[in-house]
Amino acid sequence: MTDTAPVRIEPRERVALIIIDSPPVNAASHPVRKGLAEAIDRLQADNGFDAAVIACAGSTFVAGADIREFNSPPQPPHLPDVLFSIERSAKPVVAAIHGTALGGGLEIALACHARILNAKAAVGLPEVKLGLIPGAGGTQRLPRLIGMEAALDMITSGRTVRAEEAKSLGLVDAVAPDHVAAAIELAGRLVGGRLRRAGAMDVPAWDQAAFEAKAAAIVKKARGKLAEGKAIEALRLAAQSDIEKGMAAERAIFQELRAGSQSGALRHLFFAEREAAKVPGVDPKTARPVEAVGVIGAGTMGAGIAVACADAGLAVTVIETTDDALEKGRARIESTYDRMVKSGRIGAEEKTRRMGRLAFSTDIASLATRDLIIEAVFEDLEVKRDLFARLDNIARPGATLATNTSYLDVNLIADATARPQDVLGLHFFSPANVMRLIEIVRTTQARPEVVATGLSLARKLGKLPVVCGVCDGFIGNRIFASYRKQIDYMLEDGALPHEIDAALEAYGLAMGPLAVTDLAGLDISWARRKRLAATRDPRERYVEIGDRLCELGRFGQKAGRGYYLYANGQRQIDPDVTAIIEDESRAKGIVRRRISPEEIIDRVRGAIVNEAAKILDEGVAQRPGDIDLVMTNGYGFPAWLGGPLHEADALGLGKILQTVKETARRDGHGWEPAPLLERLVAKGESFASLKLS
Repeated sequence: MTDTAPVRIEPRERVALIIIDSPPVNAASHPVRKGLAEAIDRLQADNGFDAAVIACAGSTFVAGADIREFNSPPQPPHLPDVLFSIERSAKPVVAAIHGTALGGGLEIALACHARILNAKAAVGLPEVKLGLIPGAGGTQRLPRLIGMEAALDMITSGRTVRAEEAKSLGLVDAVAPDHVAAAIELAGRLVGGRLRRAGAMDVPAWDQAAFEAKAAAIVKKARGKLAEGKAIEALRLAAQSDIEKGMAAERAIFQELRAGSQSGALRHLFFAEREAAKVPGVDPKTARPVEAVGVIGAGTMGAGIAVACADAGLAVTVIETTDDALEKGRARIESTYDRMVKSGRIGAEEKTRRMGRLAFSTDIASLATRDLIIEAVFEDLEVKRDLFARLDNIARPGATLATNTSYLDVNLIADATARPQDVLGLHFFSPANVMRLIEIVRTTQARPEVVATGLSLARKLGKLPVVCGVCDGFIGNRIFASYRKQIDYMLEDGALPHEIDAALEAYGLAMGPLAVTDLAGLDISWARRKRLAATRDPRERYVEIGDRLCELGRFGQKAGRGYYLYANGQRQIDPDVTAIIEDESRAKGIVRRRISPEEIIDRVRGAIVNEAAKILDEGVAQRPGDIDLVMTNGYGFPAWLGGPLHEADALGLGKILQTVKETARRDGHGWEPAPLLERLVAKGESFASLKLS
């Protein structure tokens, strides 16, 4: 074991400090597993050591497995075997954790006889987010340490637990500023005493009925995802089996899931996230510093953006046109923080700190010193152009100007200024302080460092940035508009709102598209349809059901009625809507027919994939994975399918093309197959075969 090996031993008197040093995140790769196994063997054989501490170099403890190895047969030593050797060591082994101990990293710590956590560290078992369960004892050792219900929560949510909560759960023995020194001291004290081996412990007394009730709710919420249910199955074994049997069963489940399509799809999204920030010609190091932000507009979206920025530690000035609007915006932001306090996400003192980062004004000139200004005003091109023309005379040289438009031409907005090279789109998703996705819209004149600034801001806010070009609706809303047309066609052809929503929710969407439209407000899409009416091709099939509902003031939940009726907080089927839909079908001479859930899914899927292929061909999106990220993170597409293009590859593009051709025959102009889709099928290739040029 040399100094250049990924694992080395540094003597600390009679304690062996075993250091894992495998940048960037000390992943539990084959070389790390091998080195750790050799270090534990040396510990047992070397009479100069009475105990050991496992710690890591760099910025973090072991932050998980090396996911790149998942597509190859596992190589020994396998992590469960290494962890048994740690747990069964005759000499004490203590984990000294800093940064994050995730997945296999936490499982290494669980196999140790004690755990010391740095005050800023965090731990978790996030395997379900990759369609897996912990595969090296996480489902067996964790419930023995913290109880069945707490383990159920941690493992099925995949959430990260901060230091103080980990201590209160009994997951770690102590929290210390110098975690390595504290671990060495504790290891020395454990010598000669009875060692606490998690695998040999019994699960603490637990309320089986309460556990099963929570488990049932988790499986229901999973909507077809397998990992959560399998994790629950493995957890039950911890209470029923010894550690050897439990871990053997856990490992078998892990291997089954690893070979399955759901984990493959979620791993695809994991790697797509890594790729999304790589933009040709854009160097992340050139990003402009952003410490002070201006947000114009304090409605739902503007308030959410302001909260997201304040949460990230930025100084924020919120601008509104009148004192009344400003006060309503302030109240909207404060109520967001009040909900966080009530839910326990933050304390009252933290709310005060975050509100203290916010300033409120009706004087737009107060933005003169801001590094970045984001407008979130009414979705009207001329309103936004007028605003940017004003900002031209206010913003300091070198400031970045951003629009939060959902559909409008960002090039036209940028051209209203004398500095179009400093303008980009930052399309947040509502609620902006919660949703991860930001579409970074790159105009034709935007400087590379401006795009880099957008990417840097997104990361600072904890968001997922996807860069795209300019078109109506960018990536997400353009695709959404396409498949919403198919939904409208199906309403005319014979389906009802609740039938469409039920089919697509069963498919895996978080919420049915018509329920989503009610939530967002029907007036938003109505305004867009009216804006595009003058340029709409007369050959295009057009459905007036949404217009009819809006003309009646049925704007969705905020009006108490939209595609559904809302009474006493409940969504209900509305016979008046059924009558409107049937009237529209009769007026067009359409004989209504039953549309099966399978047909609903096929038509929606075909519309999504065909429009996505056009977006790729036009260069609006850089790569298929970017589209998959947008649809799974912004539009509720089931992540365990890997996004629509990953799923299309799995189903076979020939099948998708056949559906698209049927759509074109039935619905006419505008539904012709995308040339890219036809080319891929002709060549026998997939979306995954496309490379970023």
